[in-house]
Amino acid sequence: MALRDFKVLTFDVVGTLIDFEGGMLAYLRQAVPGTPVTDEAFLAAYRAARKSGDTDAYPDDLVRCWHAIAPQLGLPDSEALAQGFRDSVPRWPAFPDAPEALQRLRRHFKLVTMTNAQAWALAHFDRTLGSPFDLLLSADDALCEKPDARYFAYARGRFEAAWGFRQADNLHVAQSQYHDIGIARRLGIASCWIERRHGMKDSGGTIESEHTVPDYHFHTLAQLADAVEAGQ
Repeated sequence: MALRDFKVLTFDVVGTLIDFEGGMLAYLRQAVPGTPVTDEAFLAAYRAARKSGDTDAYPDDLVRCWHAIAPQLGLPDSEALAQGFRDSVPRWPAFPDAPEALQRLRRHFKLVTMTNAQAWALAHFDRTLGSPFDLLLSADDALCEKPDARYFAYARGRFEAAWGFRQADNLHVAQSQYHDIGIARRLGIASCWIERRHGMKDSGGTIESEHTVPDYHFHTLAQLADAVEAGQ
């Protein structure tokens, strides 16, 4: 199926469009200047904290994560530092290619978010990305988080009600194999993997998962936009 045959693109946001790893590491360096903790060690500890069974709504859960991570890595631990970690979210940057690529893609598709973030965080991310979306869906709306299949059913109901598009019209665009690509394949939803960590070690801040082959595979969102404009 040609990319231009799709009608609606649903997007994972954190990790695909917003550089959460860069944002978290910037907070670490600002909050604890001179710490010897490496980027890789911090992201590994964060990944483990997010895998635990007592998570809160995201990204409010960053408060709990800091309290879990700090003792492991010898970082100072206080309520102010933990709250500051959560409050760094509005400053998390977009990937450099994302805002322009989204503007290019919106010429051809309806754009819908499917983020596990709460609505308050999505509002900040939307502004950071230049407000390109036709429909903003958060975990608060879906009342669940990916990889829960109910999120995909909820999103389909919303875009079908808004524009009449069906599942076959939808391409799901995401970087997380765990949260997005694997479940999309199991549900029969076409997927596009934006492999933001191409060439990097391990899975960074994203929970590890077995590899699922997507329908389309690019390393950046700009490459997806290029392919669409080339008529691929």
